[in-house]
Amino acid sequence: MERTGRAARSVWAAYNDAQAGRAPRPLAVRVLELAGPGKRRRAVDLGCGSGVETRAMVAAGWRVTAVDADPTMPGHLRDLVRGGLVKTVVEDLRTVRLPPAALVHSSYALPFVPPGDFPAVWRRVRGCLLPGGWLAVTLFGDRDSWRGSQPLTFHSRAEVVALVDGMEVHAVDEEEWDGTAFGGEPKHWHVLEVTARSAGGPC
Repeated sequence: MERTGRAARSVWAAYNDAQAGRAPRPLAVRVLELAGPGKRRRAVDLGCGSGVETRAMVAAGWRVTAVDADPTMPGHLRDLVRGGLVKTVVEDLRTVRLPPAALVHSSYALPFVPPGDFPAVWRRVRGCLLPGGWLAVTLFGDRDSWRGSQPLTFHSRAEVVALVDGMEVHAVDEEEWDGTAFGGEPKHWHVLEVTARSAGGPC
């Protein structure tokens, strides 16, 4: 996940440590089912954190490029790196170069790209997808309570649909609930989860 500055990096390191024991998020499970056996195809996990979804991709037969700005991230995936199944990249999503991929997954990371940088990042995300490649991302909706208080990116449902124009859209799932953020403060969550496939034949 993305933020800048030394203090923010330490927050994300703590967040990623806390996430290490959870199950893979449903979005990742769904797209892996849709994409079928990995057969050593290349996947990209953007904002991979502690690598929970990265491990699920490897278990499904994918080779994964795992990207996160948190410098502690490679330690979570050391065994898979040694096995040659994962390449870790410690870099900001705004600058990272993405390899051609048959699957791109990103849960709760792309919203932390500032609005002025988001269009260029999104172009690179879509541009790295091979023909028939799968995309699965979580974005913040425009009714999220963080809107206006932080330099994050928020989208209306119509804007999300426009982001995947020209793709085969399998789902745009929208959810809202009242809960808490990682630090314990109350938060109204509004998220949109998108599953789509790029044009072209199977990859």
